Amino acid sequence: MQRTEKYYEADAFRTKAEGHILAVEPDGKTGGGKIALDGTVFYPEGGGQPADKGTLTLADGTVLNVLDVHEHDGLIWHTVDALPESAAVGTAVTGEIDWAWRFDKMQQHTGEHILSGILHAMFGAENVGFHIGSDAVRMDTSVPISAEGLREAELAANRIVWQDVPVLISYPTPEELAALTYRSKKEIAGQVRIVTIPGADVCACCGTHTATTGQVGQIKILTSENYKGGVRLSIVCGERALREVQAMRSRQADIGALLSAKSSETANAVHRVHDEYNALKFAHFGLCGQLFDALAALTQPGEDAIRTVPGLDPDGLHRLAVRLSEATNGLCAALTPTEKGTGYCLAQAGGDVRALTKALNTTLNGRGGGKPGICQGSCAATPEEVEKFLKEYHEL
Repeated sequence: MQRTEKYYEADAFRTKAEGHILAVEPDGKTGGGKIALDGTVFYPEGGGQPADKGTLTLADGTVLNVLDVHEHDGLIWHTVDALPESAAVGTAVTGEIDWAWRFDKMQQHTGEHILSGILHAMFGAENVGFHIGSDAVRMDTSVPISAEGLREAELAANRIVWQDVPVLISYPTPEELAALTYRSKKEIAGQVRIVTIPGADVCACCGTHTATTGQVGQIKILTSENYKGGVRLSIVCGERALREVQAMRSRQADIGALLSAKSSETANAVHRVHDEYNALKFAHFGLCGQLFDALAALTQPGEDAIRTVPGLDPDGLHRLAVRLSEATNGLCAALTPTEKGTGYCLAQAGGDVRALTKALNTTLNGRGGGKPGICQGSCAATPEEVEKFLKEYHEL
């Protein structure tokens, strides 16, 4: 069967093209199907780049939404949301891509090439994984790179953007290819398409790219983490980078307003609040200790001690239950109200509260556990309901 001509390889900026249907595959489950064309502007998913979106307009004016695009055995198949009878083999079709979607992928893909080439030149890093996601581009490198190294590489990559050098596409002969040094993740059979960005990268690639590096706009590394002996980067380019900077500025403005600090002083203000928080936390720890001592002092040896104290975190619950169990060998329970019910910690010196905990969780829709002498968790009941259950259970 005739192969699909890939118009996007010759001109990534071409948004519309006429063609004819070579084959159709109905999908009885969805009511849609797949259409293969003799030529297309739609890029099929591959090489880390998502497929294009857009529309196919039939000769009778029917518009089909293109949901996905894949290549198989030289044919490019367009998954559409409907497949009317007029979508027959030989029918004329006008395909038009979603340009905003395409140009975003061009910015991300070209930016990834620039940064990958820079990382390779600076640190010998190979790009061993790449995917253009809906929010950011994921890049995996073969070697670890320090935070300072990434900052230097990011600056070098953006200098290539500022130089606005052309992005060159070539199809070297086997002899030319053998003499060429280029990046490639795998062996490629047949004609190899080379994308060259002067001063940054030479790479085998089938994706769509901007005409010049200036069209990438900006390259920004958002996050980095150690991953399989290298680093996993999250980057954004172009409009995504601008929107990310705008969002960062908005968040910084909100923080500055809350802390009454200028944008240049928000970091210092956050450090100040953090220090104040730690001081208050330390003071709170001491005050809780005094409260727990007082509650333990009011507990008679041998009696049960069920105490409800608002605002305790899990550590505070544990501390109170332990302190109560030091004053009595009866059942001790520390309770605190939460948004979803009650946090609890049950303890008994020399006893086993696991069966009681299991019964509490079953009866009051809770979860938790622990050791024989102490168990901790939460449930959907109020502290008053928990206290009532504990008293009734303990009397059995």
